[in-house]
Amino acid sequence: MRMLNKQELKPGLVIFQRSDVQHKEWYCRIKVPNIDKYKLCSLETTDVNAAKSAAWKEEGKIQGKVEEGLPIFAKAFATVAAEYIAFQKQRADAHEITHKRRKVEEGYINTHLITYIGNTAITLVGEEKWTGYPLWRRSNGQGLRSADKRVSDWTIRGEMNTFRSVMLFAVKKKYLTADRVQGFSLRPLKLGKPRGEAFTPEEYKQLYTFSRYKWCPAAKDKRFRWYRDVFHNFMLCMTNTGLRPPEASNLRRRDVGELRSGSDGRQFVPINVRGKGKFRVLVAPINVNTYFGRIFELTDQRLKELGREPNPDDPVFMNYDGTPALTLYDSLLNSLLREADLLLSASGKRRSTYSFRHTYATFRLMRGTDVYILAKQMGTSVEMIEDYYGHITPVSNADRILQGIPGWELSEDVDGETADSVNAGAAGTKSEKPRTKRSGRRSRPAGQASRSTRRHLGTAKPPAQRR
Repeated sequence: MRMLNKQELKPGLVIFQRSDVQHKEWYCRIKVPNIDKYKLCSLETTDVNAAKSAAWKEEGKIQGKVEEGLPIFAKAFATVAAEYIAFQKQRADAHEITHKRRKVEEGYINTHLITYIGNTAITLVGEEKWTGYPLWRRSNGQGLRSADKRVSDWTIRGEMNTFRSVMLFAVKKKYLTADRVQGFSLRPLKLGKPRGEAFTPEEYKQLYTFSRYKWCPAAKDKRFRWYRDVFHNFMLCMTNTGLRPPEASNLRRRDVGELRSGSDGRQFVPINVRGKGKFRVLVAPINVNTYFGRIFELTDQRLKELGREPNPDDPVFMNYDGTPALTLYDSLLNSLLREADLLLSASGKRRSTYSFRHTYATFRLMRGTDVYILAKQMGTSVEMIEDYYGHITPVSNADRILQGIPGWELSEDVDGETADSVNAGAAGTKSEKPRTKRSGRRSRPAGQASRSTRRHLGTAKPPAQRR
């Protein structure tokens, strides 16, 4: 390419026409500050005065990018995606996310997203590419499990979440500005909303009962019995706290706090949680203190057999040889679920460790926990809670929906059982005793349940306190 009609506006800023094209539009060449490179830009005009004005504007844009630390030369989406994969591997090695998640995202990127976007400059990937992905994906792929081989909405959601994560990573690295991803939302795309593979109250009761009375005692030797006892209590901890698996992997003994009392006098356990690059404190019911206590008793005894004393920096969940349980007893989970005939949910999907977190959220919503409070407790967004668990709302508000319909009557549970906590433990909560107001108002008539109790009736009966 030769420059025709070259004009220097200042040292390092030149406008010109090209010899290798038929049109007469102007271009500019700008010297990039601090590096020995030039940026070529099309000025999209044949008028020389308009070209000069546009060239000054382009030079100003480059100066602004240099001052803000933004890249002058746009990287390809494929290059940024490769950097994202490497970053996620670092996070997985640091136990912030699971290696399984990292591999799934890598598969989404290499198999589908690179094919769809390829070497397009990251700065040119906009809302049009984002909204066009579902149609492209359905037209250029088949599902693996659905009978008609269509790609499921849940699969597309997972791929698009990875798509958005790559773009947000690019913003963090200052490869593009945040306004480029403002329209990257899943809500307007009319994709089916995902549901976590939670256990129903009946399934959960079946699971922990089978584990305690059949699966654990059936261990063939001391080592297997140790593992099964630890896993049994690990399962109870996860379902009663809503911990993510990576957060459980990061949990250290010092993170499990001493019992405290809330404003209502009930005791709870504060737990320091680290995961997804964030820190928070969640509150767990008093029964979780018992489950952690059993785990500490088992691991203390094993560490002493290995010739060392436990210390506050030890992981809560460890293997028989004293090393951290990086897989969080994945093989034990599969063994228990198969033997209890609960490996697959009602929808036919395979359950995982995340099912305990989904079960926690489901039970809390069934008991009327405020969505905002639950989102803060679980370290997620209200939008995510609504997307995953919006189907729980009619169940938790059945008394309001059916109020006044003949044949719908509220009645107290009569089996006398009470749950052992105010949290997800075995899918129930203790019923509140009627309290007399101090304001001079009349107390509730004898035998009439509280409004919160009446609101929550009709869910599964909670099991006995000792599991």
